[in-house]
Amino acid sequence: MPQTVSPFAVFRNRNFTLMWSAQLVSTIGDALMALAASILVYRATNSALSVGLMLIATSAPGIFIGLIAGVFVDRVDRKRIMLICEILRAVLVMTIPFFVTSNLAWLYVLVFLTSSIGQFFEPAQASVIPEVASDEELAAANSLMAISSFGATAVGFAASGFLASFSIEWAFYFDAFTFLFSAACIALTRVPPVHAEGETSVANIMHNLQGGVKFLFGSQILRSSFIVLPVMGISFGLSNSLLLPFATQALHATEFEYGIQEGLTSLGFVVCSLLMARFADRLPAGQWLTLSFVGMGIAQLIYSQLSSVTLAFFFVTISGFMNAPSAVARQLVLQRNTPREMRGRVASVFFVTRDLSFLIGMALTGLADVIGVRELYFVAALMILAPGILALFLPGLGQPAAQWRQTIQLLRTATTAPAAQLLRVATLADIDALALRFNALAALNPNDREALARSSRVIAAPAGSTIVRFGEKSDAAFFVLEGRAVAGIQEAGGTRWLETLDGGDFFGEIAALSGQPRTANVIAEQATTLLQVPAQTLRHLMTYPSISQIVRLKFYERLARTNVNDLPKFAGLDQTALKELRTETAPNG
Repeated sequence: MPQTVSPFAVFRNRNFTLMWSAQLVSTIGDALMALAASILVYRATNSALSVGLMLIATSAPGIFIGLIAGVFVDRVDRKRIMLICEILRAVLVMTIPFFVTSNLAWLYVLVFLTSSIGQFFEPAQASVIPEVASDEELAAANSLMAISSFGATAVGFAASGFLASFSIEWAFYFDAFTFLFSAACIALTRVPPVHAEGETSVANIMHNLQGGVKFLFGSQILRSSFIVLPVMGISFGLSNSLLLPFATQALHATEFEYGIQEGLTSLGFVVCSLLMARFADRLPAGQWLTLSFVGMGIAQLIYSQLSSVTLAFFFVTISGFMNAPSAVARQLVLQRNTPREMRGRVASVFFVTRDLSFLIGMALTGLADVIGVRELYFVAALMILAPGILALFLPGLGQPAAQWRQTIQLLRTATTAPAAQLLRVATLADIDALALRFNALAALNPNDREALARSSRVIAAPAGSTIVRFGEKSDAAFFVLEGRAVAGIQEAGGTRWLETLDGGDFFGEIAALSGQPRTANVIAEQATTLLQVPAQTLRHLMTYPSISQIVRLKFYERLARTNVNDLPKFAGLDQTALKELRTETAPNG
């Protein structure tokens, strides 16, 4: 049994250490500048509305620019994007003290531009983490990145309060320095380049964006993770905006005591993130999401009923502590289930949805004037329970992390593992057994059932044996009669799991129908029996609309999930097969 490796071992990875350091210092500067800008506006206008507009200037660019930024992240060298972003943001932030002396409106403009540039940096950085950390290091890497982000925010807030006692302009100069420091770290980091096909035209940008969205909603686990996002974002936006008025009005706390609450929230998050660095792979993502949201919801429900500041300190710490598992689990889901050439687009869809829902939550804060701050905070706490309950039932979120680790190790042996063996010619009993699991076969007439049995072969795959290998030529598809197999591919970032195949599932239809090489490795996770169906027989089965619809949808889902850059290579597909695949009986065709 392998020895347990310290989560801090990832710091031996020079590239990760540089990326972590860049984020740590840059996030301190960002938080310092954000609060400094709000202080500057409030000093000049004495208006809460003006401060709110500053928050909107910070958040709004994500809604309008985020999706397009994700496309560029997948088409342009990500290291270059991050470098340019940091240098441009340093220049813009450094000019703020000079421009605001003439007109405060410049502050809004420069903050908006700085935030807009950040929309390119964030998905680029999220996409690079799996490139600078191995599969085994990824859980620890995301936990430690969460610490550098959230923990550094608290440091930045505290520093801004300190600088506010002297000269607030120094906050902007310090932030510019952090951007330059971040740029220096990124320049020293080795990041594999992304090679995009075709020129970066408007048509290609829109096509790539559409491909990213289709991939997200075509992936069961990513779709499920996305569904919980809007409610979570609205709840977070609402509760974060209510924390100050709740502390002062409901708890009768001082502004200093409010600041302590913010610090304790960050402390709880950092402590739990350290634990997640070691234990994130012990539970499936869905269980972490449930534990996180339910834990936060209960802590906030109790907090909303408190009158004691001391007890409030305890429960905001618990709330921050319970926030970390969901933050780390969401990143792992995205990174482990998205191919490297699509991570920018998928990450951007998540970020844009997060920012939009967060803004909606902030806008709902005004309801506190109608129903009361305590009552509205209670509603926000109830809302955070909903994603936790959903995560228990949404498909794809329940794959145990221990199983994932075993699957990755198994897939790495695909090229050297023994091959599955031909067992015998299929019988009608085999067809009947498969029809119990693959219900569409029940529609076959007796002649076609007999023809399927005559042309098919039964394959035996002992646990650990390879059924198909990436790149090999074949004209057959496979249906799983019993057992379990896993599919995956090797890519620059390591081994990527694609899906688990149980009784009644099928695979190999891409190679069978297109004549192209296999697009993935499939290996038996446990003793598995399969029905090998020749391409000609599969095409005949697809004359049945119910079978055609299922195969067509799986064909395009797997083709996109395996590698969307391979799509142009399939222009030479058998046109009869494509015509069948595009039958009008299939939805969304």
